[in-house]
Amino acid sequence: MSHVHVTDPVDEGVLSRLRRSHEVTLGYGPEARTWEQVADTVEAALVRAETITGERIAAAPRLRIVARHGVGTDNVDLEAAARAGVWVTTTPGANARAVAEHVFALLLTLMRRTREASAHVRDGHWSEGKTALTGLELHGKRMLLIGGGGIARLVIPIAHGFGMRVLVADPYLDAAVADELGVTLTDLDAGLPLADVVSIHVPFTDATRHLLDARRLALLPERAVVINTSRGGIVDEAALIERVRAGDLAGAGLDVIESERVDTSDPLRHNTHDLSIAGVIVTPHVAGQTAESLTAVGMLAVESIEDVLAGRRPARAVQEPAGSAVV
Repeated sequence: MSHVHVTDPVDEGVLSRLRRSHEVTLGYGPEARTWEQVADTVEAALVRAETITGERIAAAPRLRIVARHGVGTDNVDLEAAARAGVWVTTTPGANARAVAEHVFALLLTLMRRTREASAHVRDGHWSEGKTALTGLELHGKRMLLIGGGGIARLVIPIAHGFGMRVLVADPYLDAAVADELGVTLTDLDAGLPLADVVSIHVPFTDATRHLLDARRLALLPERAVVINTSRGGIVDEAALIERVRAGDLAGAGLDVIESERVDTSDPLRHNTHDLSIAGVIVTPHVAGQTAESLTAVGMLAVESIEDVLAGRRPARAVQEPAGSAVV
């Protein structure tokens, strides 16, 4: 039996499927084993937030695949994996609907002030001070999507359902496709002054680091809300928090933060911004985390593991490793 190491908590159904054909060790729970303890025999790693460095890959001579439970590869040394002949796979699309729905969970919480309203009642108030809880409707608002990929395309019909007008800043989106989606293509700098809501749907790269910097944030109108469910670091968080604090923006909803780039497990320890100010809502990178999506994502990762261990080419590989011999 092949040895599969699961570094982070996953759906129990996913573990059951793996255990049918493989020896499975866990990097969490009461029987947790460290990477150092499994490195000599591990052949496949199923990874969520755990970081797989070049040193860890080099220490695992039998490792053949790192299967990411998600779409990002920030926590895997891709160059080291390629040199070592290790496949790296992701699970694109499996949690896209969950992320799209979370965009509106954050947005409605900010626009309708539900967090404040709940605290108001919890503190023993009802009619007193209700005018301070007056919210805003989504109907008629302009939503600017930065990026027009899979998640953004699920956000679009939800926004339309609320009666919102949708603009998309994506130089790679074809005009005919934009027409089919019922959206207006725009340049990012031209679209920002028109936006009531900005939602980010691009990956983190050198080109997108601080894509929404202080200059671009200043282009937004005072009523605007910024939502980021993509990756920390695409927004200049210091500038964003300051604009919300100063009343220059209505609010920000973040499911990802910049310090995740330093520590995915405990980014708050490295955070230097005040995320607790009024008008800012932060969730701990759970946009894609629903019961349905966790099962779907996990099963796709298992498919990739089983393909590689059986000598087949995985369907969702990030790159071709050196010396791969698969069919």
